[in-house]
Amino acid sequence: MANRYSTSYRMNRVLRDDRAALIVPIDHGLVWGRVEALEAPVQVMRRYIPMDITGFMVSTGIVKQSEVEMAKNSHLARVLAIDAFWPTSAPETGTGCMAATVEDAARLGVDCVKMLLPWNVPDDEKINYCRRIGKVIGDAGRWGIPTMLEPVFLNTPRSPEIIAAEMEVARVCYDLGADIIKITFPGPDATNMLCNELDIPIVVAGGPLSGDAASTVSDIRLAIEAGAQGVVVGRKIWQRPQAEAADMMAEIAEITRASFTRRW
Repeated sequence: MANRYSTSYRMNRVLRDDRAALIVPIDHGLVWGRVEALEAPVQVMRRYIPMDITGFMVSTGIVKQSEVEMAKNSHLARVLAIDAFWPTSAPETGTGCMAATVEDAARLGVDCVKMLLPWNVPDDEKINYCRRIGKVIGDAGRWGIPTMLEPVFLNTPRSPEIIAAEMEVARVCYDLGADIIKITFPGPDATNMLCNELDIPIVVAGGPLSGDAASTVSDIRLAIEAGAQGVVVGRKIWQRPQAEAADMMAEIAEITRASFTRRW
C-alpha cells in the first residue's frame, strides 16, 4: 500500500521498487582511519561502480573526491555518514560528534544521511545522541532528505542478549523518527518481527569480515526473504580477494531481485 514515502524522490533512489538495495559502504575511515583494503576509497568505489549495485555509503571527503565518477553514474544512490564516535574501542569514555550537517548533505547532492545510535554508552551520551538525532531529523525533513539510523553496541561481541538489546534500540530509532533503520542481521525471525512491528524500511549491515563467502551470501538471502529492504555490505566483500568479491557481488545482486518483496 502506498504511504508517505511512495513519492519521495530521494527515498526511491535509495530504495528502489524493483529490488532490495545493495549498498557498498566505504565510509569506515571516518572512524577507523586507514582500513585494510580501503586505503584508497575512491579506487574501491571505481572497482564497484560497474557491478550490479544500487549505491554507496560515503563520507564527505569521498563525496568531494568522487564527483566526476558519480556524475557519470548518477543511477547510484549515496548515503552520507554525518556523525562519528571515538574511540569505538572504549564506548564508556568515548564521545560522538557531528561530522557534517544536513545542509552539507543537501549541498553535496546526496540521497540520505546516516547516523549511529550507540547504546552501551553513559546516559549523558545517550541524551546527547538523541538531541543530535532529533535536530538532524527535523532539518532533514525540511530538505526532503531521509534519515537512516543505526542502533549499535560498540566493541561488544554479538550474543543473544546483545541482539535482543539492539532490537530494543531499533524501537528507539523508530520513535526518534528514523526513515530507515540499519541493523546488524539478527536472524531471519527477528528481522521479520522488526519489519512487521515497525513497518518502515529495515536494511541489514554486513559487519566485519568473518566466515566464508557462502555464509555471507546465505545470511543476505535470509535477511531479504525475511523482509529487509536492502543490505549494506562492505568489509565482508571488499576485504576478500577481488575475484572472489566480484563473484559474491553478482550472486548477492541476483538475490536482491529474486528474494525481494517491497514492504513500503
